[in-house]
Amino acid sequence: MSSSSSSLSSSPSSDNGNGNGRRAATSVYEGPSSSRRRRGGSGDVWPELFLEALATQVAIDANRSFGHLAAASSLTNLFQVCSTWRAVSRSDLLWATLTREIWGRTVLTHATWHDEYIYHHRTFLNFRVQRYVHATLHFDPAEVANPEGLICRCVTLSDQFLACGFADGTVRIFDLSTFLHVGTFQPHPGGGLGLHPRAVSGIVIAGPRLIFATLDGDIHVGIIDGGNQLRRAHMGDVVTDGAMVDFAGCERWWVGLYAGVPGRAFHIWDSDSEDLVFVGGTLTDPESVRGWRMLTELIHYVARVRVTGHESAVACTGTRVIAIHLRDQGVILDQHRYRRGLIVTATDTNADSYIVVDTRGSAIVRHADTGEEICRRFTVRGAAEGRVMGCLNLGYAMMCAGGVMDVWDVEHGEYLYSLAERIGEVNAIVANDRHVAAYCSDAAIIHLWDFGDR
Repeated sequence: MSSSSSSLSSSPSSDNGNGNGRRAATSVYEGPSSSRRRRGGSGDVWPELFLEALATQVAIDANRSFGHLAAASSLTNLFQVCSTWRAVSRSDLLWATLTREIWGRTVLTHATWHDEYIYHHRTFLNFRVQRYVHATLHFDPAEVANPEGLICRCVTLSDQFLACGFADGTVRIFDLSTFLHVGTFQPHPGGGLGLHPRAVSGIVIAGPRLIFATLDGDIHVGIIDGGNQLRRAHMGDVVTDGAMVDFAGCERWWVGLYAGVPGRAFHIWDSDSEDLVFVGGTLTDPESVRGWRMLTELIHYVARVRVTGHESAVACTGTRVIAIHLRDQGVILDQHRYRRGLIVTATDTNADSYIVVDTRGSAIVRHADTGEEICRRFTVRGAAEGRVMGCLNLGYAMMCAGGVMDVWDVEHGEYLYSLAERIGEVNAIVANDRHVAAYCSDAAIIHLWDFGDR
């Protein structure tokens, strides 16, 4: 469903999500830079610079205490005090700072930083009020030689593209602006243990680069607009490391999660040099047998790893969750054991937190660095059957079971709504701050929901 978005004038909209949840800001604003401090004849700092610093801190505090949407209403109240205070709202540097601190964005994609802030505010609000456009993405099944080529193992989003990885090693790229299938990448054929050594474990899109890994541990790199050419950045060794059951990354790091050989759960690469910088960890040691079985059976998920926006990674098995630092390779930030067991496919991260769902459906959202719970726990349906697929963005969790996608506000632990579309059995799901995508095996269709402001 879709409708027109709410509007913001010279200051942001006062729409907010009221609740008692709390979300920590990623950093604390330190005031205007010394290069921008102007002094009058008496040596006093001009008031507008104080007000700019005050406005920034007020917005950050509101975000920390009440959620992302509350920052706008706090600024609206501040700018209404008088004309001097309202003049601060015209500072583009102020909006650049607020866009970075509130929305985690540092690249300008609109005419001004004020416009940029408004866009992300409205898009975030669209998730809350169920304002979106739904589309389906297709590729030609005739190009698939084997049935396993229709089994999707993972999906990944960037601002421009969606990538789907399949059990035959193929990665298909779709343009989010046109919904068209624009590229297909296939690794060079090779041997390997088991029936599915080339099954895609995970995909990273970093700028123009496409990076993906396969169960046998190989990592391939290509340029999305570069003619579908691939090179192998790392050659896997299944006998030494086990199966790479999941793979994730960011601009700076790649992380492989392995199962099959004790003491080698995590592999970390420097994405600039493509050097392997860390091997270790025991998270998946109890899952060694299931790790080997993934090479012959693709019907289960052993473990999952996801990367946050603060150089940390969160990984889980059916009983444990662990957060590690990537720059300080392998340093454990937080860990928890769940006696009831976890649904691996419901685990995901956003910039600074992660969500897990236990086998009774209890969903828990924590800060990745500290393990502190962010909101009250809530109950997800479908957990009893163990078929929940979940994903997380900056403020919302999408949980799919039985073809129904539920949306939760994770700043307050509040159920919002179910998406109108019934989509059948889901193999893979992903979300970013604008889109949600899910691959349905029944019809080999990708469902895409676009919450972007228009």
